[in-house]
Formats: sequence, structure tokens, C-alpha cells
Amino acid sequence: METPTQNIESLFANAGEYLEAKTELWKLKMVDKTSEAVSSIAEKVMLFFIALMFIILFNIALALLIGYWLGKSFYGFFILAGIYAIAGFLIHAFRDKWIKTPVTNSIIHKFLN
Repeated sequence: METPTQNIESLFANAGEYLEAKTELWKLKMVDKTSEAVSSIAEKVMLFFIALMFIILFNIALALLIGYWLGKSFYGFFILAGIYAIAGFLIHAFRDKWIKTPVTNSIIHKFLN
């Protein structure tokens, strides 16, 4: 039969092992959440650059087409620049609602799930 001193020592040893295991589990969970968030961001960045290349090439073609219709190729570029200026002002005016809040919620959602 074990003495009370041995029981207490065994209890402290088990508590230490439990604390180490709990700490290791927490570290692994954080690594998992961080890697998931980083991979999600990397995927979005890659898709963004592919979409950006498509949009740039499409806009050049569209500007040349509008310019062809109007008789001077630079007219198409001016018209598209005006459209993007208006779009930029709208995005700036609604940046919190359209960009900041969804991105913040997405990051929080990734870390809490």
C-alpha cells in the first residue's frame, strides 16, 4: 500500500504530465489554426493575381474597342479611367462595410472554428 506522501508525489507527477500534454495540445491547435489561415490567405492572393491579370487584359481590349468605336483609341482609356475613378470613390466611401468588416469576420471565424 502506498503512503500519503507517495500518493501526493504521484498526483503532482500526473498533474505535471497533464499540464505538459495540455500545453502541447494548445500549441498544436494554434499551429493548425495558423496554417489554415495562412493557406487560405495564400489561396486568395493567388486567385487575386490571376483575376487581376484577366481584368487588366480585358480592360485594355475594352478600351481599344471603345476607342475604335469613337474614332480615337485614347478615348476608350479615358472613359475606362473615369469609370474606375467612380468605382474607387465608391469603394473608399463604403470600405468599412465592404472590406474591413468581412475580412475581420473571416479571420476571426478561421481562428475560432
